[in-house]
Amino acid sequence: MIIDLQKFVSAERPAWSELEQMLDRIEKSPDRKLRIEELQRFHYLYERTAADLGRVNTFASEPGMRRYLEQLVARAYGEIHETRSRHVRFKPWRWFFETLPQTFRRRVAAFWLALAITIAGSIFGGVATIADPESRSVTMPFGHDVLDPLERVAKEETSPYDRLKGHQTSFAAFLMTNNIKVSLLTLALGMTWGIGTIIVLFKNMVGLGAIVVDYVTAGQTEFLLGWLMPHGVIEIPAILIAAQAGFVLAGALLGRGQHAQLGARMRAVAPDVVTLAGGVAVMLVWAGIVEGFFSQYHEPVIPYLAKIAFGAVELVLLVLYLSRCGSKADESLMTTTNANDQPAYFT
Repeated sequence: MIIDLQKFVSAERPAWSELEQMLDRIEKSPDRKLRIEELQRFHYLYERTAADLGRVNTFASEPGMRRYLEQLVARAYGEIHETRSRHVRFKPWRWFFETLPQTFRRRVAAFWLALAITIAGSIFGGVATIADPESRSVTMPFGHDVLDPLERVAKEETSPYDRLKGHQTSFAAFLMTNNIKVSLLTLALGMTWGIGTIIVLFKNMVGLGAIVVDYVTAGQTEFLLGWLMPHGVIEIPAILIAAQAGFVLAGALLGRGQHAQLGARMRAVAPDVVTLAGGVAVMLVWAGIVEGFFSQYHEPVIPYLAKIAFGAVELVLLVLYLSRCGSKADESLMTTTNANDQPAYFT
């Protein structure tokens, strides 16, 4: 095949230079994920350069150009067919605002199951308290069975502002530790095919339902909302997300409708379980801070309406965060898959 070498090089060199620049950027930032348009362009340049190499091979007098194109094609081939797992740098900001809410939405069916169990447990605890007041010794945790709502409210409202002075930090740390421990237990019990997760979640919500009914029937609804909402609108969803992760784990163990082996199923859900567990920890740290430094102070120190409004704002922001954050990246996330056609959860 006869070609005009100078004209050929002049026409093709921009494509070679562009491919070389893309390879330099990829090698300099190996953790960066290419957009679908960049991937398509990269593949086109690789094929074009490989075709040019075939044409240049007919020129025995151009060994330098041939070696240059051979190295360029080899580098591009290595990037395209790379099979080694790469170290992925953890990016907290991106994880929090993209990976976590995306994972939550992808596994939202398990969350709805956890919510249904929560509602059932709360109703059971409330009905039990009304139908059999003596059951409070069984259903109410943390000594609430011996507390009269009216007496407790009167005591709280007359306590000095500094009743927790010097102990807020240790109290908040205790709350964080205890709640994270319970949540991780709820998650880990997914290994019992979800049975243990159901039991722990139901049991905890029975206590919540019993306490709510106790204060409402005593006419202390405003106090109840002002006490529970600032931290509860984060703490309770965190426990539900822990249960969600437990059910994801249980689903992988059961493998209904899945043909992959157990090991492959567990590896497939591991990134989602770890991501949800991390989100639970972050939420419970915030809930512990709010409960230790804000929720425990009542009127006249902090008006109940202010505390209720604070909790309502938190709830709205949480709903928007879980339902909207990272939504623009969902499409590109679905196009980036690993060798097993599983979504690339960590980016």
